[in-house]
Amino acid sequence: MDGSHWLSMRQVVKKLTERGHEVVVIIPEVSWQMGMTEAHTVKTYPVSYTLEELDSAFHEYILSHLKGLPFLQKALALYNSSIAIFKVFFSQCKGLFSNKEMMQYLNQSDFDALLTDPIFMCGATVANYFSLPSIFFMRGFPCGLHYTATQCPNPLSYVPRLFTFNSDHMTFFQRVENALIAILELGYCNGLYAEATKFSSEVLQRDVSLLDLLNSASIWLLRFDYVFEYARPVMPNMIFVGGVNCVQKKPLSKVCSFSPDYTFSNEM
Repeated sequence: MDGSHWLSMRQVVKKLTERGHEVVVIIPEVSWQMGMTEAHTVKTYPVSYTLEELDSAFHEYILSHLKGLPFLQKALALYNSSIAIFKVFFSQCKGLFSNKEMMQYLNQSDFDALLTDPIFMCGATVANYFSLPSIFFMRGFPCGLHYTATQCPNPLSYVPRLFTFNSDHMTFFQRVENALIAILELGYCNGLYAEATKFSSEVLQRDVSLLDLLNSASIWLLRFDYVFEYARPVMPNMIFVGGVNCVQKKPLSKVCSFSPDYTFSNEM
């Protein structure tokens, strides 16, 4: 992964190496943050895009969130920009599997497990291809796939779907809206991941679905807090590790710290 996904995972990789584990990080030659290395081993492989193309795709993705469009137009713009950025990121996966030297190295290294953020499905495909136990380290999936894949209850009667802005106390019509959005999400996610499932089926030489790729995970490390989610049972292999997001916080500088000489008043 790249960007914030890697910044979050880097803290875990650092701890693993400090505890004596041998960690190999596989990265594309073109990336934002992944060039920063510490004690772990880094292996790179070429990809078909440039840094400028990566920046441009992400810029368009950000703009689609900021445009003040009507709801339906904004939803379509978000969907199209998500597919565009996904294609760029997933091309990393195609570059990995087309690199014979890297694939031979992975096959011969006899790894114990694969740690990945599965949001773009490449790590899940690699784990299935080499029959490796996979550890998912992630914030969440669109369409609630992290609950569907693990067969967790996700009742539409009181768990609002994303972008509805409903609470867990919904009227009858809000529940109907919730159910309709859940149906639409099936098409949304299948369209978003269509290229990934097609490529994974070719690589694994069998028809696979999104759930086929995801439900093989050994452990789900979820980077959010259970107490902030709607109450529901979760599977024993789902572990909440809230607070492990992006770079580690640093103490405020003396310039930003409050001086003990300041006093505050309730007067306006």
